Amino acid sequence: MKLIFRWYGPSDSIPLQFIDQIPNCSGVCTACYDAKPGEVWKLSTLLEMKKMLNDNHLDMDVIESIPVSENIKLGNELAQHDIEVFKKNLEVCAQAGVKVVCYNFMPVFDWLRTDMHHKNEDGSESLSYSYDDFVKVDPHNLHLPGWDESYSQDELQNLLDIYQKMSHEQLFQNLLHFLQEIIPVCERVGINMAIHPDDPPWDVFHLPRIVSNEEDLDRMFAAVPSKANGLTLCTGSFGAGRCNNLPHMAGKYAKQGRIHFAHLRNVLYTDDKDSFVEAGHASCMGSLDMAKIVKELVVNGFDGYVRPDHGRNIFDEGGKPGYGLYDRALGCAYINGLFEAIEKYGRN
Repeated sequence: MKLIFRWYGPSDSIPLQFIDQIPNCSGVCTACYDAKPGEVWKLSTLLEMKKMLNDNHLDMDVIESIPVSENIKLGNELAQHDIEVFKKNLEVCAQAGVKVVCYNFMPVFDWLRTDMHHKNEDGSESLSYSYDDFVKVDPHNLHLPGWDESYSQDELQNLLDIYQKMSHEQLFQNLLHFLQEIIPVCERVGINMAIHPDDPPWDVFHLPRIVSNEEDLDRMFAAVPSKANGLTLCTGSFGAGRCNNLPHMAGKYAKQGRIHFAHLRNVLYTDDKDSFVEAGHASCMGSLDMAKIVKELVVNGFDGYVRPDHGRNIFDEGGKPGYGLYDRALGCAYINGLFEAIEKYGRN
């Protein structure tokens, strides 16, 4: 596996030299975060970032993410224009040496939590989702942690109203059209697409979700069988859905050569509904068997990119919730240990 770290570009509070000091960390996944969906990326911007990374002994093989516009997801009259822009961005990424592009197909919200600063017993803070808090939210007067600055109230309500008319099947067909358009470009330029699962993996505010479980993935891969049509195995996102068997899914899709990227993190279920807290990475801290998941990846031939995912805020570290340095660096150490032990001694 190739261990990498998420980095939000030159404005990220974590210096590249700190990431370079993480053992076995070979690169970062990043993006042109100042570009809007439907906007062509500048090759010069990517090459400038790549030089910054290379100067700190880090690669830029993975882009997370090229945003898929709402026009594409809705399949409206502007969708084809935005698909053509997406193709151009794939070509630009390939010119910069990118090998994997992570993306998602979630309407409006590409993640959802009810608390960005959940206090754990040890004093650390985590992102969390409470079913009881979620059902109290008024969908006609939304104020959501992390999203209040992303849309105006009118913009958000307009999007929600438009999506009320869309079925799961319509959204899937729009994903299928998108993939049929871009995968030939990916095959030509040597990029693998890695779709990120729904987060959390169920419908929210009546917005359809279509990448939530094994059945969804099997249907997508059958419809577009190219190996360039692959998966970001996010254990925290899939794991929030308690019906998802993560070790089984890890082994199955690794064996198929579909997992091009993995986000490894744990979640702790906090009630008998849908509630969860993003725990520390180790199996003992959450509800997922991280060692078994990694073993299934290894024994089934996974050799793709891996990063620690959302970390807790620990050691009084401030900054972006879920994306501090310390707990993600601990996550890297834990992931390194799992892979080394299983690759050397635990395949049987």
